[in-house]
Amino acid sequence: MSDRTICLLGGTGFVGGHLTARLANDGWRVRLLTRSAARHRALKVLPTVKIIEGDVYSPDFLRNQVDGCDAVINLVGILNERGRDGKGFERAHVELTGKAIAACQAAGVRRFLQMSSLKASPEGPSHYLRTKAEAESIVRRAQNIDGTIMQPSVIFGPDDSFVNRFATLIRLPIPVFPLPRDKARVQPVYISDVVEAFARSIDNPDTVGKTYQLGGPEVYSLKELVGFIAETLGLRRRLLPIPDGLARIQAFLMDFVPGKPFSTDNYKSLLVNSICESDGLEKLGITPVSTRLLIQRQLSARTGRRRLDEYRRQTPA
Repeated sequence: MSDRTICLLGGTGFVGGHLTARLANDGWRVRLLTRSAARHRALKVLPTVKIIEGDVYSPDFLRNQVDGCDAVINLVGILNERGRDGKGFERAHVELTGKAIAACQAAGVRRFLQMSSLKASPEGPSHYLRTKAEAESIVRRAQNIDGTIMQPSVIFGPDDSFVNRFATLIRLPIPVFPLPRDKARVQPVYISDVVEAFARSIDNPDTVGKTYQLGGPEVYSLKELVGFIAETLGLRRRLLPIPDGLARIQAFLMDFVPGKPFSTDNYKSLLVNSICESDGLEKLGITPVSTRLLIQRQLSARTGRRRLDEYRRQTPA
């Protein structure tokens, strides 16, 4: 398969890093498009991976880079935007997907896999969910494109921004942990299972035109999940549910905090339970491992690294 090439948009992110390694291991030549190649030098150790710097919003750049590829995967997604009007989501999810599809059509590349989100819908309560749905529609309507759409619930794994973020916050020396939308339900899916779903779909003609909902074997309320993280870390924390009215105010204030650890759009996304209505992993022949076991291993490994770092700081050279 070494003469086959695949192009990844968003391939330098959390999911992209894992997927790139898997595709390279499978023998694909991988083109990773990024604005800054210098920030992703670690991926250069993979001999069949080429990191290409450029403007992914440029039609000419996209057309040149997908030319000669056997498939294109779009992983680009943002959880927050700089502003509050949805334009950032529109640009990242809708505009870029449209340009990527147009580039594929111009270059004669038919195979296109799109990363979306569980519960993406034109009627979704958040900009995030609505723009993800609009991007899906672009893929489904595109002529001469063999598209497949993945809709994962919350993705977790080493270096994720979900479990690790809560683990960081729960370690703060505060006796009470305020939690908005504590009853919101999620179905966390492990990064390796998401990567496996993409890898198995690329050359499988049965997946063309299909949408796959990806979720792990267990469903949690947000309160149950955060409580489990605290328990795994050996921390006693009182989780304090925040009434929706106060949660909205909290989210509004966080809109103006650098980095937006929580935002109005995040709050609105949590109004919809992120639970699969069909088992996409099973349809692809993938059996997920227990979410609890994987999260425990992930947090234990992270705790071990933290202790090692502390030991090194305290030990004279």
